[in-house]
Amino acid sequence: MAIGLTTLLKTVVDNKASGLHIRGNSNAYVRINTKIREIEDCFLTNDDVKKIAAAIMGEREKKMFEQNLSVDFALDAKEYGRFRFNVFRQSGKMCMAIRHIPLKIPSFEQLNLPGETLKKIADNHRGIILVTGMTGSGKSSTLAAMIDHINKTRSCHIITVEDPVEFVHSDQRGIVSQLSLGTDTLSYSSALRYAMRQDPNVIMLGEMRDAEVIRSAIAAAEMGQLVLSTLHTVNAVQTIARVIESFPPEYQGQVRFQLADLLRGVISQRLLPKIGGGLVPAVEIMLPTAQIKKNIVENKVADIQKAIAAGEYYGMQTFDEALIRLHKEGKCKLEDILDFSTNPDGILLALRGLNNI
Repeated sequence: MAIGLTTLLKTVVDNKASGLHIRGNSNAYVRINTKIREIEDCFLTNDDVKKIAAAIMGEREKKMFEQNLSVDFALDAKEYGRFRFNVFRQSGKMCMAIRHIPLKIPSFEQLNLPGETLKKIADNHRGIILVTGMTGSGKSSTLAAMIDHINKTRSCHIITVEDPVEFVHSDQRGIVSQLSLGTDTLSYSSALRYAMRQDPNVIMLGEMRDAEVIRSAIAAAEMGQLVLSTLHTVNAVQTIARVIESFPPEYQGQVRFQLADLLRGVISQRLLPKIGGGLVPAVEIMLPTAQIKKNIVENKVADIQKAIAAGEYYGMQTFDEALIRLHKEGKCKLEDILDFSTNPDGILLALRGLNNI
């Protein structure tokens, strides 16, 4: 008899795995500390996986899967937490990529993030905050911690727009309205347009996917809201360039001025293996100092990295500075920080006391 989905989800939780892969005519796999590992004695046929998918998908999800051959949704598995599913096909077989979302929203401290700096960024009442990184770098958890901080400290209305809703926020000092794409709203742009009539103070977008969404987010921030979102970029410099370059050339000058005025912070993340098990984030933080605003307006994006490196007084740090700190604190091995570094030679020189990054 095939192993059940509940048992597989329990395996994820028991092993502190970040994700699960279910594939037709294959054993299931978990992702632990960034590594894919096979679960023994859990072979599922393609029919087994089809039955699991049919049992957990609603009519909307089934229709979307028929149309697109792929669908995203979230599932509440009670004591095991929430899980984000992507159901797709490969080589004619049914597959699922599943990510675990804990029931309890993690704090900055639990996430090993620079909490005091991130709290100050989240305490802004207007502007744009961007959390960036590649898939699986912890962006959703960081955004959830920031929203949780705002929810606990500010009497306000927070609207989140996600695809699908991941961490579930309860009303605390603030009230939270969570919209799921496809169920509660048709698109990010549509949600932002109607959100202006829903009396928000804070708007969180799961992702800024294109120029239309970026344009809508800028408009919301200019109207006085605080907008938080994510981008799939590797560092602050690439983030600024991506936002500007998503617009036609004739609009980029205007966007640079808007971005310089509205940006409240860029938090870029990479997750590294932690000594003793688990993962720990290396975080680059860019704040809108006068120098960085000037660099954005004058299109000197390449100079932003130098300004970040020189901005420790303001709470900024580069990836390499964060990596060196993780190594000195005994949290990460040297070979791992070098693998994730922007400038491995610079890190080696800094560790030998020959250079300051």
